[in-house]
Amino acid sequence: MSTPAHEPPPAPLARERAHLSASRGALRAMREDVEALDIKDVTANWVNAEVLARQIDERIKALADLSDTPLFFGRLDYLHAPGADRAEGAEGEQFYIGRRHVHDADGDPMVIDWRAPVSQPFYRASKKNPMDVGLRRRFGYTGGDLTAYEDEHLSDPAETATTSKLLQQEIERPRVGPMRDIVATIQPEQDEIVRSGLSGTVCVQGGPGTGKTAVGLHRVAYLLYAHRERLARTGTLVIGPNRSFLHYIEQVLPALGELAVQQATVDDLVARGEVVRGTDEAAAAVVKGDARMAEVLRRALYAHVSMPTEPVVVVRGSRRWRVAAHELEDVVKELLQRDIRYGAAREALPQRIAHAVLVQMERSGEAPDDRVQDAVARNTAVKAAVKALWPAVDPAKLVLRLLTDADFLAEHAEGVLDEDEQKTILWDRPVRSVKSAKWSSADAVLIDEAADLIQRTHSLGHVVLDEAQDLSPMQYRAVGRRCSTGSATVLGDLAQGTTPWATRSWDEALGHLGKREGVIEELTAGFRVPTDVITYASRLLPHIAPGLTPVASVRENPGFFEVRTATRTAEVVAACEELLRNEGSTGLIAADARIPALAEALTAAGLAHLAPGAETTRETRLTLVPASLAKGLEYDYVVLDEPQAVVDGEPDERTGLRRLYVALTRAVSGLIVTHAAPLPAQLTEKNGE
Repeated sequence: MSTPAHEPPPAPLARERAHLSASRGALRAMREDVEALDIKDVTANWVNAEVLARQIDERIKALADLSDTPLFFGRLDYLHAPGADRAEGAEGEQFYIGRRHVHDADGDPMVIDWRAPVSQPFYRASKKNPMDVGLRRRFGYTGGDLTAYEDEHLSDPAETATTSKLLQQEIERPRVGPMRDIVATIQPEQDEIVRSGLSGTVCVQGGPGTGKTAVGLHRVAYLLYAHRERLARTGTLVIGPNRSFLHYIEQVLPALGELAVQQATVDDLVARGEVVRGTDEAAAAVVKGDARMAEVLRRALYAHVSMPTEPVVVVRGSRRWRVAAHELEDVVKELLQRDIRYGAAREALPQRIAHAVLVQMERSGEAPDDRVQDAVARNTAVKAAVKALWPAVDPAKLVLRLLTDADFLAEHAEGVLDEDEQKTILWDRPVRSVKSAKWSSADAVLIDEAADLIQRTHSLGHVVLDEAQDLSPMQYRAVGRRCSTGSATVLGDLAQGTTPWATRSWDEALGHLGKREGVIEELTAGFRVPTDVITYASRLLPHIAPGLTPVASVRENPGFFEVRTATRTAEVVAACEELLRNEGSTGLIAADARIPALAEALTAAGLAHLAPGAETTRETRLTLVPASLAKGLEYDYVVLDEPQAVVDGEPDERTGLRRLYVALTRAVSGLIVTHAAPLPAQLTEKNGE
């Protein structure tokens, strides 16, 4: 409940603990009220009952009180009541800022949702612009217990601005388990992105540890708060690079009370029944992922449409109605000129032919209605004409023919792909059927493109695309189809692009996504990676992303960093044991080819370890991470094994150096680099010189 801002708390910590206890009790009462709802008399049928029961169940889950998660993390004492006329001398109010709204039995707020407008100054107010806030209080927790607080008197000119110790501690707190929310530590530049409107697409370029993933997830939570009804109808989706990553982030939104957001990879999005069992050589994947393939597919699809050479004769009763070939040609040409999908045009064609017949009927004195037109459209002769002029096309069969029929590909790729590019994507062996084909991920995207040319893909209200720098142009198009009438949040780091088709610029990426109007924001303040670690990793930037602004760590703790020679696997294991003596999680990152040997060495040493995506526990805090899966993950301490092997594991040096940059920047508190082979030359050149 809000109280006058000038009232001094008699015993601050005790008072705040009492408010926390009362707030938890109020939240429990809110949940019990929902659990006690009886819907038997308010639902007209079983369908409504099911829908309402599901909504109630979701509401109960959203009101869960997570014992180890602070219910509120801050307090704002306003000088005046928000929205009141300050000239009237209105008394200020006090608001507790937390993860969700909590009210007492009278409906008065005990905790304000962090997304509410009244909460915004908690993130943006400063000594220069106090935003009518007299006091900002931050709370420190141990587990779920409130143990400390820290005050900033923003409107007091006598008090100088200082760095919040509690904020710094929260940023540097050890990571155990899945990714957590940053709702207590959102910075002003992050908050601006989080609260940007639903109608606009935002692209966030952020180096390691700048919080771009968390910003994207919190933006979803904010948009669901501000536009809940609209997004409930249209849907929201978070797209990640792989299942390990999605598992790592999956608890962030539920912790904020949002349970309805779906998660998927790009492969999940484009899965249409064709099983991906094959892989492409890098050169083939690059061509298949090129945006020019969209034009090749369009040409190949519309090549199925042919111009009529004979009239259509419709027999109804004793009369025959004849639609001349030139009339049919006009209808086909008009449909081709319209900006509608192949399938929609095919569905419209019989109605257009039927309309031409009805015009003749009316001229002869008949008065046909819509039922007659529908009957003519279903006439055998009309159906046969449609089948001949505008045949149905299966998207998978279309793609299969392009990849296996050299003449068909050459015909439709002329002037788009050169001969070498065509040879690169052609399959060596013929395939009997769609089901027996060994489709690759890139093939699945081509099938999805073809399917959209035939029938429009359903669009969601908002899509978050993380680790976007690794998508091909055709993959961007696949994602763009899922938000063609909505908006997107695109998150990534050009320096961490580790595919041969990695994004070269965000302007180009937004163009492929169909969101050229998107705003590009850059986050350069690093909250996760220690100063010494990010400085070392940044030596690679001139070689992998020239011109990109290096991340500047804002952490007070410089972190633990060491490069050491390790000629035996036992020494790598010893480094892991050393780091495990600290609190928090440890990741052993290595080139994919070295993972089996390291796994064997860890097991022999009695060190239990997990695979990426598996949740760490107090008992098992070590994860063995192939470098190819490290992106987006973070650990308190990291042992990076053989940097040169990480580079050599990629098809080219630039991609290998980018993979190494990713691996170097996964540590939150400390990094040990172990190597027997010489380090990459780019790491031994200070400042990339």
